[in-house]
Amino acid sequence: MPLRIHNTLSRKIEDFEPIDHGKVGLYTCGPTVYDYAHIGNFRAYIFGDMLKRFLQYSTYKVNHIMNITDIDDKTIKNSIENKKSLKEFTEFYTKAFFKDRDLLNILPASKYTYATDYVKEMLKIIETLIEKEYAYIEKDGSVYFDIKKAQNYGKLSHFKISELKENALGRLKKDEYEKENAQDFALWKAYDESDGDIFWEPKEFLDNDTKISRGRPGWHIECSAMSIENLGESFDLHLGGVDNIFPHHENEIAQSECATGKNFVKYWMHNEFLLVDGKKMSKSAGNFYTLRDLVDKNVNSIAFRMWLYSAHYRTLVNFSIEALQASETALKRLYNAYNALGGAYNEVSQVYKDRFMGYMEDDLDTPRALALVWEILKDDSLSNADKKSTLSDFDKVFGFSLDDQKEEEIPDEVLDLAQEREDARAEKDWSKSDELRDKIKSLGYEVKDTDQGHKISKI
Repeated sequence: MPLRIHNTLSRKIEDFEPIDHGKVGLYTCGPTVYDYAHIGNFRAYIFGDMLKRFLQYSTYKVNHIMNITDIDDKTIKNSIENKKSLKEFTEFYTKAFFKDRDLLNILPASKYTYATDYVKEMLKIIETLIEKEYAYIEKDGSVYFDIKKAQNYGKLSHFKISELKENALGRLKKDEYEKENAQDFALWKAYDESDGDIFWEPKEFLDNDTKISRGRPGWHIECSAMSIENLGESFDLHLGGVDNIFPHHENEIAQSECATGKNFVKYWMHNEFLLVDGKKMSKSAGNFYTLRDLVDKNVNSIAFRMWLYSAHYRTLVNFSIEALQASETALKRLYNAYNALGGAYNEVSQVYKDRFMGYMEDDLDTPRALALVWEILKDDSLSNADKKSTLSDFDKVFGFSLDDQKEEEIPDEVLDLAQEREDARAEKDWSKSDELRDKIKSLGYEVKDTDQGHKISKI
C-alpha cells in the first residue's frame, strides 16, 4: 500500500503523493542555537530522521533542508549576557548540536541553512508583503504582518480570528506566544539598544529606497525564506514538534502564501511532546535533560532512539531514567543477539519485509515495526544468515548501527569461570555449575548453553 501519513493541516490520515514523482522536498525545523538541545528537541529530530530514512528506504530521493536559527530573541540575549559576539556564541552551540546529532546516529541534512545567511531573502519577502498590503511599517521602522488580511489564517492550528478574545488584536514583537495572544506579528524588528551591535541595514540588501529601518528579522520569516529559497515556493513536507504549530508554523504559512500566492506545504507532520516524570521539562523543576546528561550516566545514546520507537510519534511520551535504562538493556540484547548470528549474510525475508513495510506505511507505526525484530530473532524457520540480512535491512530505517557493533571482549575472569563451569557440567556437578553461572551473572555477564558450546554475553 502507499505511505499514509497524518497531515496536521487536514487532521486526517492521507496518502503521501509528492509534488514531483519520486522526489521529496523535506524541511525540518532545526535548533535555535542559544543552549544545548534537550531531549524533547531530539524527539523531533529523531522523528524527522526516521521519516527521512524510511522515504529513502522506499526509494524516494530526499532533499532535506534543516535550519539553524542563529538569530532570534534568545540568541541575542544570551550572547550579550555571555559577552560574546553572536557568531562566536552560536557557533559553539551549533557544533554541540552536530556532536549530539552524530551520537544519536541522525543522518546529516542535505543542507543546513543558517538564518544569518538569508537576510536578503527575508527582506525580499517582507518587501513583497508590504507591496501587496499584507504587511505594514510602523513608525519605528518595524514591519508587522496583518493577520486580518490573511484569508485562511488559523487553518493549521484550527482557530478563527473572530473567536479571539476581545481587544486581542494588536501588535506583538516577541517571537513566542500562545493562541490567546494572537496578534499581528513582527516580520522585521527595528533596532533598539537591547540588541547591542546586532543589526542589519536593509538598504544594503534591497535595490530601492526602502522605509524598513535598521534592525533584524523576526523568527517566523526566517524559515519561510530558507525553505522557499532551497525547496521552492511549494514543497512536500514540513516537520516539527506540536509546540511549533502555533505560532511558528501558522505564521510561516500565512506570510509565505500571501507573498507567493501558492500553497506553501502539502503535508505538515508534528510529533507529540516528551514529558519527564510526568511533567514538562524545566531547569527549575530539576527534570531537564540534554543528551550530555544521558551520556554522563553511561547510557548508550542509541537507546534513546529505541525508547522513542516504542511509542508512536503522535503519542505523548513520559521519559524517565528507569525507562531509558530498560531500553538500553533491550538494545544490548539486540546487539548481542545480532552478533551471535555470525558473519554471513544471505536473503532478506520477503515475508517480514512486507510486514515491516506495512507497519511503517501505516503512519510510521514504529512500535509494531520494532516488535518484528524480536520475532525474527526467535523464528527457527529462518537461517542465521537470513535473519542477519533482514535485520540489517530494517536497520537502514531504525538507525541502530547494527553492523557497526563489535563483539565485546570478555574479561579473563569471566572466561575462566565459564570454562570451570563447563568442566563441572562435564562431571555432571550441576550444583557447582549453577553456582558458577550465578557468579558469572554477578559480574554482569550471562552464559547460555548451545549445540555449538556455551555463549557468553554482557547482560
